[in-house]
Amino acid sequence: MTYDFIIIGGGIAGTSVAARLSHLGSVLLLEAEGALAYHASGRSAALFEANYGHPVTVALNMASASYHHTAHGGVLSPRGLMILGAADEATAFADDVATMGLEEIGVDAARAIVPILNPDHVVYAAWHESAWDLDTDRMIQNFVAEMRGNGGVLRTGVRVAGIVRDGGLWQVTVGDERIAAHTLVNAAGAWADGVADMAGVRQLGLTPLRRSMARMPAPGGHDVTAWPMLIGAGETWYAKPDAGAWLVSPAEEDPATPHDAWADDMVLAEGIARYQPFVTEEVTRVTSTWAGLRTFAPDRCLVLGYATDAPDFIWVAGQGGYGFQTAPAASQLVADLIAGRPPELDAATIAALSPARFDR
Repeated sequence: MTYDFIIIGGGIAGTSVAARLSHLGSVLLLEAEGALAYHASGRSAALFEANYGHPVTVALNMASASYHHTAHGGVLSPRGLMILGAADEATAFADDVATMGLEEIGVDAARAIVPILNPDHVVYAAWHESAWDLDTDRMIQNFVAEMRGNGGVLRTGVRVAGIVRDGGLWQVTVGDERIAAHTLVNAAGAWADGVADMAGVRQLGLTPLRRSMARMPAPGGHDVTAWPMLIGAGETWYAKPDAGAWLVSPAEEDPATPHDAWADDMVLAEGIARYQPFVTEEVTRVTSTWAGLRTFAPDRCLVLGYATDAPDFIWVAGQGGYGFQTAPAASQLVADLIAGRPPELDAATIAALSPARFDR
């Protein structure tokens, strides 16, 4: 069988675009691991904050908001966001407040929300109620159900071994099988440049950056359920409730090669050391750690659309940790471009996301 679309990559990028394209033709979604969302998508901070990210990313966030709130009953629940700054972080704090449109509040007001904040260290605090937890698993499953409802096929545990263009079709080799498609969609996350190279398409210079996370008991035995996500000014660390426990990340961006990432203990220790003075409860135990790769294009914008050096090759890459936030609008843009429909996004945003920008 020849498919209309083969999508390589079963994270949020691949599953969302597979759902959209299943309305346009036959779809095959390929994932190398044994489960979907195994790498970066399965290690997300799972927060939707529309004002967070590069301005082009923010445009995608804004265009995705309605879907997040309403589609399939919605995937959001209240969380809130608080930025904290020490005495020597005035500039970074002010930049964050201005960029993200936060409301500056007093330290006492901040401690009323998060009682473990250390008044001897926290000098600046800002608050934003409109930040939401994202049910990432449900979001993935919603997109997969939509794809399957339109006859789409999902195959996990199949690693692409070769890609060639032959007879006007993309021929994808998995194991000893060759599968043909009219259009090839590269949603392979940290491996996206490698997939392009395999297909004879020019790489874009995508860079995977490691980000680590430590899970620990709720500080001081507090009920953290209603606490917001906390971010150190300049994003030098962040902390977030998670199923009754507490997550702390050093928010690092260390370049890495594509691989199944793991946390660096020294980096985690440094991040926890940056977080520790902001709270009164000492970190005494870490129950688990993990890491993911956030993959960025050189300009830190997503890459969405047709390759300029190969026919019917679509980039859905460079999500950079914003994959879940942007997925509804990003996948809709890709489907609109393929279908020849006028996209809802403005022309400047579309140009900023296009692979053609790397030809300039």
